[in-house]
Amino acid sequence: MTPTPSRAVALYGTEEQVPPPRLLTAGPLSAELEAGNLRDIRFAGAEVLRAVSYIVRDKDWGTYSPILDALEVQQEPDRFVVTYRARVAEPGQAFAYEARIEGRADGTLTFTGSGAAETPFLTNRTGFVILHPIAGVAGGPVTLTHVDGRQVEGRFPDLIDPVQPMMDLRALEHVSPKGHRVHCLMEGDTFEMEDQRNWTDASYKTYVRPLALPWPYELEPGARLEQKITLRITGAAGAATRAEGVTLDLGREAGRMPALGMGLDPGDAAAALTCADPLRALGPAHLLCHHDPRRGHDHASLQAQLDVAQALGAEPWLEAVIAATDDAGAEAEVTALGATVAGLGAPFATVLLSPAPDLKCTLPGSVWPEAPDAAALARVARRAFPGARLGGGMFSYFTELNRKRPPVDALDLVSFTTSAMVHAGDDRSVMESLEALPAIARSAAEIARPLPFAVGPSAMGMRANPYGAAPKDNPDNIRQAMNFNDPRQRGLLGAAWTLGALAQFATGGAEAVALGAPVGAFGAVHVPTRFPQPWYDDHGGLYPLFHPLRGLARLRGQPLRRIDSSDPARVLGLAVGTPGETEIWLANLTADPVRLHLPQGARQMACLSAAEFAEAAEDPGFLDRLAPVPDAGISLDAYSVLRLLGAF
Repeated sequence: MTPTPSRAVALYGTEEQVPPPRLLTAGPLSAELEAGNLRDIRFAGAEVLRAVSYIVRDKDWGTYSPILDALEVQQEPDRFVVTYRARVAEPGQAFAYEARIEGRADGTLTFTGSGAAETPFLTNRTGFVILHPIAGVAGGPVTLTHVDGRQVEGRFPDLIDPVQPMMDLRALEHVSPKGHRVHCLMEGDTFEMEDQRNWTDASYKTYVRPLALPWPYELEPGARLEQKITLRITGAAGAATRAEGVTLDLGREAGRMPALGMGLDPGDAAAALTCADPLRALGPAHLLCHHDPRRGHDHASLQAQLDVAQALGAEPWLEAVIAATDDAGAEAEVTALGATVAGLGAPFATVLLSPAPDLKCTLPGSVWPEAPDAAALARVARRAFPGARLGGGMFSYFTELNRKRPPVDALDLVSFTTSAMVHAGDDRSVMESLEALPAIARSAAEIARPLPFAVGPSAMGMRANPYGAAPKDNPDNIRQAMNFNDPRQRGLLGAAWTLGALAQFATGGAEAVALGAPVGAFGAVHVPTRFPQPWYDDHGGLYPLFHPLRGLARLRGQPLRRIDSSDPARVLGLAVGTPGETEIWLANLTADPVRLHLPQGARQMACLSAAEFAEAAEDPGFLDRLAPVPDAGISLDAYSVLRLLGAF
C-alpha cells in the first residue's frame, strides 16, 4: 500500500510551518497580529476591517517580508499594546522602521509606523495599507474626508471600478453590516483607494502615496516617514456569534454547467502525453493551446499541443500572442499565423488573440504603450481564421480587461484570467479571493454584453506577472504572493479552492471556465519538474483537484443551481442536475472541520479528505465510490471535497 503523506503535505503540498496569528483583545475589540500587521479586526465579534498593514514594496510591486526585532505585547482585559522594530533588505538597499499598535475597549485602535531608509531605497510603496471588507459593504454608503478637510458622501463600488474610486483621502467612515460606525483616519501622507476585487482580493484597499506620482521612487538615507492610522468604532457591542455548523440549501437556478477546460504551455506538451490516460479520464472540454512567437513558438509547438488535445479528446482553442506593436506588422503576423494554422488543418474552433503590450499592466495615469488597434486586429483575424469563433479580452487578469475594454462589436467571446495570489499568498487570503469572484463575474458580464464570457486558464498561482518581470520561482516550496509554482496546487487546499472558483464562475454565468493545466505548475497530474513536489516525487499520481475537475467536467450543459450557504467563507459549492437526480459538490474552505446541515434528499456521498489522499492519488474514479449518507450527518474535514447524490 502506498504510504500516506504527512497531513501538512496532504493539505498544503509543503512541510512549511506557518506560525498561527496571535489574538489581541480589548473588551469587544479584537484583532489578529500576523507578521507585525493586523487582520480580521472585529468589534463585538463582527468584522469591521479586514486588515491594517505597514508594508514595503520593491520596484516590481513585490512585498518584502520584514525581519521583526524587539517584539513586545502587553495584553490587559481592556487594552493591548504591541511594539516592535522591523527591517527589510536586499543587496544594495535597506529600510528600517518602528511600529506601535494600541487597542482599547472603547473601540479605538491606533497603528503608528516610523521609518527611514538606511541606504538609497527604491520602492513602489512604503507605508500603510487598509483593507475594507466587501461582504455587506459593496455598494454601500461611505463618507470621505479629503486631505483639505472637505467631506463628501460616496459609495463603495458595486461593479468593480477599473481605477481609483476614491482619491485624495484623509479619512473614511462607513457603517458595518452589523451596524457599527467605523471611522478610519489616515495621517502622514495622501491616501487613495483601489477596488482590489480587480485582482480577486476580497477587499477595497486604501493605500499610501497616489499612483499619479512617479514610481518607483527613491527614499533618501535618513529621511523619516511618519504615518499613523486611527480607527474609531462606535455602536452597540452586542456579541456576534458563529453557528456551530453550516446550513446548505438549494438556491435559484443559474443556467447550465459551463464547459470546463484547461490551459497548456508548449513546454509541457511532451510531459502531458505521458499522462494521457488519466487526463482523458478527467475529460476537459477544451484545451487552450498557447502560442507566443517571442518565446520561439512555431508550427511544431502548435502541433505538439494539438497532439495533446487529440489524446485528451478536448477541443483545441488557440491562445495567440501577437508580438507586433503596429497595425501593419500585426496584420502581417496574424495573416501568417492563419496560414500556419490552415496548414495544420484549421483545427481551432475558437481563436483568442492578444497584443503583447496588453500582457503587462498600465497603471492609472500612465501612458498606454503602442499596440495594434483591437478592432482592426479582429477584422484581420476574421480573414485569417475563417469560420472560427473569435475571442478577445486579456490573457492577463481581470484588472487589465476592466481597464482596457475589448471591441465587443468585432468579437464573439470575451475572456480573461485570474490568480489568487497577486497581493498576498497566505492560506486565508487565497481562500478569501473566492469572495471576489461573483463581483468579477457580474462585472465581466457587463463588459462583454451582449457576448458570452470565458475564464482562464486560471489557477491559484500566477502563470505570468503583468506587474513585474515574472512570477516567483519557488524552489523552497513555500507560501508566498506571486508564486508560479505554488505547493497548494498539489494539496487539498488546491482542490477546495478549485471547486470554489468553478462554483463562483459557473453560477456567475461564465460560458466556459479553464482551470489549471494537465501537468506542470498548474497541473492536475504529477510529472517530474524542476521544483520539488513532496511525496509525489516518490509516488507520482493525481493531485486532489483532479477529482472535482473530473466530476464536474462530466456535467457540462446540465441544469445548474446555486448552493445557499449560511457561511460561504467556510463552505462553498454548487448543484447540478434535475430535481429527481442532482449532484451537489461542496468544499470546506478552512483548516478546521465543519459540521454540515444538508437539504433533504441526500442519498449517497463520496468524500476526499486528507485521510484518503493516497488512495485518491492512485484512482481517477475515487469519487465514484459512493456510500450511503450516514444518519449521524456529515462533518467535513479541513479543505475536504464532498460529492452528494440525491433527489433535491
